[in-house]
Amino acid sequence: MAWFRNLVKFSSLKSSLRPRTPTSPFPNTLFVSILQFSSQPNPEPVRRPASHGLGPTSSKEKPRVVVLGSGWAGCRVMKGLDTEIYDVVCVSPRNHMVFTPLLASTCVGTLEFRSVAEPIARIQPVISRETGSYFFLANCNRIDPDKHVVHCQTVTEGVNTLEPWNFEISYDKLIIASGSEPTTFGIHGVEEHAFFLREVHHAQEIRRKLLLNLMLSDVPGISEAEKQRLLHCVVVGGGPTGVEFSGELSDFIMRDVHQRYAHVKNYIHVTLIEANEILSSFDDRLRHYATRQLTKSGVRLVRGIVKDVKADRIILTNDTEVPYGLLVWSTGVGPSSFVKSMDVPKSPGGRIGIDEWLRVPSAQDIFAIGDCSGFLENTGKQVLPALAQVAERQGKFLEELLNRIGKAGGGYANGAKDMEFGEPFVYKHMGSMASIGRYKALVDLRQSREAKGFSMAGFTSWIIWRSAYLTRVVSWRNRFYVAINWATTFVFGRDISRI
Repeated sequence: MAWFRNLVKFSSLKSSLRPRTPTSPFPNTLFVSILQFSSQPNPEPVRRPASHGLGPTSSKEKPRVVVLGSGWAGCRVMKGLDTEIYDVVCVSPRNHMVFTPLLASTCVGTLEFRSVAEPIARIQPVISRETGSYFFLANCNRIDPDKHVVHCQTVTEGVNTLEPWNFEISYDKLIIASGSEPTTFGIHGVEEHAFFLREVHHAQEIRRKLLLNLMLSDVPGISEAEKQRLLHCVVVGGGPTGVEFSGELSDFIMRDVHQRYAHVKNYIHVTLIEANEILSSFDDRLRHYATRQLTKSGVRLVRGIVKDVKADRIILTNDTEVPYGLLVWSTGVGPSSFVKSMDVPKSPGGRIGIDEWLRVPSAQDIFAIGDCSGFLENTGKQVLPALAQVAERQGKFLEELLNRIGKAGGGYANGAKDMEFGEPFVYKHMGSMASIGRYKALVDLRQSREAKGFSMAGFTSWIIWRSAYLTRVVSWRNRFYVAINWATTFVFGRDISRI
């Protein structure tokens, strides 16, 4: 057996000479605790250091750009950054971008959920293959501008999960694109009983609730009043999201519910509640057209203001009670709790204040784009609306600006203090579109509400609406999914499986 002993010695020597793999930015205790959690039914809590993470970059490394958020603005800037110049780190509570214009279609089965979700690794592949670039499923809790550090905490869901992990990331350039939160105006009961429509999981919850109510209403013994309540869908907010969801819902009722839930088809109906005019940013002629078409589709339009939300009804300011089985809240967006907690000058409306180059003037190397940001009053510019095209345009501008800074040698922390940034950001509105159901849509290409311009409505507008959004879907993979889903729905109807 001498040959076997020599073989063992040779293997030991070879393993000792093998190079070590690069270390992770996080300590091994995290992975040890994961293994313990997966192998033991009731593990003892693991004591960990307060925080670890990515330290400052050296002159031998690429400058690091940290992006907070994975919405329209954050993903657009990540997509265009020159990865030969920068390492890219994204911190977000979701690992995908949501194509929000088509989100309402997923609630009723017109599209599948994966059709509107684009993985971050597909938008910026270096995050999954380069050693200096990362994606972290986490929230940013605090920013230290003096030290160029962001403090983050991992996202955990459910009961039987690990405790949140705190860590730090040093940045050379920081882009805050953390988005916004739904506005509830402090109305009691909205958070507890209403559904929002901003994320894929919101659409999944709406779809499950809608199909559950349809099936429960068919159970023997349900009273007439309860059946009417279960099948009453109420949408609060007459903006594009609320109108498009109401249109999709009315199409679903007229084509699919009437065929597959014949016993309750006369009970289900939709009410859209708006304090003023629906689609207030659109041309007057288009608004009137939308009102007529929604009414024809069976959507009841109510002008009123909600003052209280109960588990089974909402109460308006005139004390009218509206029973509901499904309540969708889409009254606009406002600053998130993270934005409110930041100690920086704010724009009108409470967003992070920025200058003409999208910089946060009170902090070096920090930029803010998308719904979380707004021009400061001293710039003389109005705060831009919280639209996808605004966020995308800002992301494109900032990506080009950072690439120029990096090529000029200013990519590292405090490296662009004395640089000229060139032309400031200028936003030009490209128009608005909205689907209203029954193969009809609105197209308004005016640059502002007061300006003159081209606008149209009807079937041709619906073709334009679908074509425009199909081309705006980020990847060819998802464009294929969307086209196939549309074709399948047209031929076979919507999927009504409650999964």
